Amino acid sequence: MELRGYVVIFCAVLTAVNARIPGVFTGGQWESAHATFYGGNDASGTMGGACGYGNLYSQGYGVNTAALSTALFNNGLSCGACFELKCVNDPQWCHPGSPSIFITATNFCPPNFAQPSDNGGWCNPPRTHFDLAMPMFLKIAQYRAGIVPVSYRRVPCRKRGGIRFTINGFRYFNLVLITNVAGAGDITQAWVKGSRTEWMSLSRNWGQNWQSNAVLVGQSLSFRVRGSDRRTSTSWNIVPADWKFGQTFTGKNFRV
Repeated sequence: MELRGYVVIFCAVLTAVNARIPGVFTGGQWESAHATFYGGNDASGTMGGACGYGNLYSQGYGVNTAALSTALFNNGLSCGACFELKCVNDPQWCHPGSPSIFITATNFCPPNFAQPSDNGGWCNPPRTHFDLAMPMFLKIAQYRAGIVPVSYRRVPCRKRGGIRFTINGFRYFNLVLITNVAGAGDITQAWVKGSRTEWMSLSRNWGQNWQSNAVLVGQSLSFRVRGSDRRTSTSWNIVPADWKFGQTFTGKNFRV
């Protein structure tokens, strides 16, 4: 009888602990911001960026991207986060029906302190602002608008395939670019494990580039990442021992 009681208590504790971390990322509440556009009508000017993703076409992000103001970018912690936006409260420029767009944060919109925050310095703190790839802006508003009020919310990122780990650097410096992350989309912590090592923390270098100074050459590698929703994904032995710098390997993605 006592054993059953302990089992019930143990299960209840487990349930309580697990309840704090939902099975999937559920997003956030609607909030207000403004949006402009950049990068040209083919979004070629959006390539690269402060998140380190490089060619957004080949990485799978396409034109569904935005640069975030300081208030949203959070020193790069928001790289990879996904948002739903609607043009609102401006019938002159918003498209009828306020259609939604879904974008991934891939860049930083720097402040322009030479301009007032309400006249050119759109990304100045503490403004929440999205500088959208031009094709995305044109889906919610007219080109001549220039800037429009929007409602936005965090949403789960829906990606095809697994998380991608691209290993750059050299023998004593490993720089791992983490892309195509589903769920929360952003990464707050990352680890690597060699076949001859224990789990080791990676430190954020910039954007979604994570570094390790350990010598990992000649070992098969596993990766573990954690999103802002505290969910973790572990990709065991996805990198063979004969890997080379510049290669990309696909691991396990978050459930959506």
